[in-house]
Amino acid sequence: MVWGGAAAVLALWWHDTPSVVGAAGWLTGAGRITGLLAGYACAILLLLMARIPLLDRAIGTDRLARWHALGGRYTISLACAHVLLIIWGYSLESRTGPVEQTTTLVLHYPDLLKGTIGFLLFLITAIVSARAVRRRIPYETWHLLHFATYLAVFLAFGHQLSDGADFTGDRPAQLAWYALYIAVAALLAWYRFAVPVRRALRHRLYVSEVRPEAPGVVSVYLSGSGLAELRAEPGQFFRWRFLTRGLWWAANPYSLSAAPHPAYLRITVKASGGHSAALAHLRPGTRVFAEGPYGAFTARRRRTRKTLLLGGGVGITPLRALFETLPGEVILVYRARRPEDLALRGELDALAAARGAAVHYVVDEPAAYSSPLTAGALRALVPDIAERDVYLCGPPGMTEAALCALREAGVRRRRVHHESFAL
Repeated sequence: MVWGGAAAVLALWWHDTPSVVGAAGWLTGAGRITGLLAGYACAILLLLMARIPLLDRAIGTDRLARWHALGGRYTISLACAHVLLIIWGYSLESRTGPVEQTTTLVLHYPDLLKGTIGFLLFLITAIVSARAVRRRIPYETWHLLHFATYLAVFLAFGHQLSDGADFTGDRPAQLAWYALYIAVAALLAWYRFAVPVRRALRHRLYVSEVRPEAPGVVSVYLSGSGLAELRAEPGQFFRWRFLTRGLWWAANPYSLSAAPHPAYLRITVKASGGHSAALAHLRPGTRVFAEGPYGAFTARRRRTRKTLLLGGGVGITPLRALFETLPGEVILVYRARRPEDLALRGELDALAAARGAAVHYVVDEPAAYSSPLTAGALRALVPDIAERDVYLCGPPGMTEAALCALREAGVRRRRVHHESFAL
């Protein structure tokens, strides 16, 4: 879809460009192409984050998010190139300086002031999404600022139709562009707004209990009406919005830590920020707005009857739900910093005993129980690891080391199922 659309955009430019003459013509032509590609890329970026169930379950939320992030970098690069090339090309053609030409474009071309504001909003979004900045701001702040891209896309859309040489006077091209953006907007409105509101009114979720599990870790039980209709699967997650002071405006992703039950759902959360820490103080009866279920980290990815669940820290939560329900021969390896950080250990031991499965606990402290995350260490715990499907979930550093160790241990890439939930 991406490559086909890009080819169509290039065909549109080719059709509307009888000739390219001189440096000004080449620069302006390149500016038009990058602008068209950036406009198409914006629609694709929004589509990737529309939370369409077919894409979400087939591809996985975290992979869609990674594609979105990668595509965002390309889109910003294309938009910057478009601005610079157009100003440069027009400056050569009119024999004016870049500053004067920029002023003329922004103030005298229709909708270009709006386009400029949209471009600046894109730049701000790119800056706050850069890793060096992203790590220093709360998830809730980043998520809120990200909504500025909707306004940026709207402003840029109007500018393209008003000023784009490939659209002015070309009615079929205008209609195709409208159809593309209206279709994406309809999918966003339906799956990101209408469906969550409808489900909230139908299921009326509320907090029924908050239970401590480990230092800084709590389980939140949520009840409601017709929960089976949600069709949630072990390994999936919801975006939870707790309608209480200080939490109502943020929707954070937390995975289910137990198999979905007709009477309740459960999440287990570690205090790693202001939002997650506040969940320990939730009162029973607090209303909850939940979006989901999302994610493809489910039994559907399994290719063999032998499975290894490899988790670290609070990444045990979706693996706990899978450990309860996955058929076949299952081994769980759970890594944590200290023994007291092994959340849900009692439940894991009970499940292992009930199904005749093995659980291996690995901690960094004390050192006598520590084990490096290497191919050799994994083979020692799971001798037939190369024959298994592996479900992996944990902190970024742990998962990166685990992926390298699994490859060295002979596990095929297609058998490693990984979701980071770092959205």
